[in-house]
Amino acid sequence: MSDDQAAPKLKSHGRLSMQASLKPRDLMADVVVRGAWAAHVITLLPEAFPGVLGQSLTGRALDLGLWRLNTIDLRTFGIGKHRNVDDTPAGGGAGMVLRADVVDAALNAAGQGLPVICLSPRGRRFDQAMAQTWAAGPGVTLLCGRFEGVDQRVLDHRRIAEVSLGDFVLTGGEIAAQAMLDATVRLLPGVLGNRASTEEESFSHGLLEHPQFTRPAVWEGHEIPAVLQSGNHGEISKWRQAQAEALTKDRRPDLWDAFGRR
Repeated sequence: MSDDQAAPKLKSHGRLSMQASLKPRDLMADVVVRGAWAAHVITLLPEAFPGVLGQSLTGRALDLGLWRLNTIDLRTFGIGKHRNVDDTPAGGGAGMVLRADVVDAALNAAGQGLPVICLSPRGRRFDQAMAQTWAAGPGVTLLCGRFEGVDQRVLDHRRIAEVSLGDFVLTGGEIAAQAMLDATVRLLPGVLGNRASTEEESFSHGLLEHPQFTRPAVWEGHEIPAVLQSGNHGEISKWRQAQAEALTKDRRPDLWDAFGRR
């Protein structure tokens, strides 16, 4: 097999299947629960994954097979001896652009059936509602942009949506991909121990979350608000709602305006 025909490099994290066997084996070696939520990440830096996603709750969920992560090395689909994945911008200009043919080949390797998202600073801004939409589906394929971006033709041909982590520019989409996947995976059934925690947190109802307190009851002269120690759940709920509204109005007037229009 020549270099140009080398098999694509796909790395899977999580459990592929669960089968009974009398032979001892590493349960994480080649084992993803069928039907688990899937994330395919096309990247020039496959070694960056799972990264922080392999830690804490998302990492435990990955080990348990509640979701699976496949990284697809874009370099594998590069052109020629040096596996070139980019070229100079048509019309001139600084930087390089990811080639349409290279990206298209990587997308073919990722397979069909999942929505494809290109991580780009010019895309729609990622938010909690988008994370909830992704979590409700079968998974997502994320294309991590690099350099000056991706040839527009493959985005148009594939009808790929562009999504941004925020109004700033990163060197690539890998950090954004990890942040978006973290926000999504934690919403999957079984990932968090308390389902109610995702229903009361910031952005879930269009508001920032109310302040939180825990023991000791008095710290450095500061007391936990009396209402939170009253045991009156109706009053506690009213207090939390009022605090959430006040915080949102003060810190995020954009969210407050949107909340008022609902």
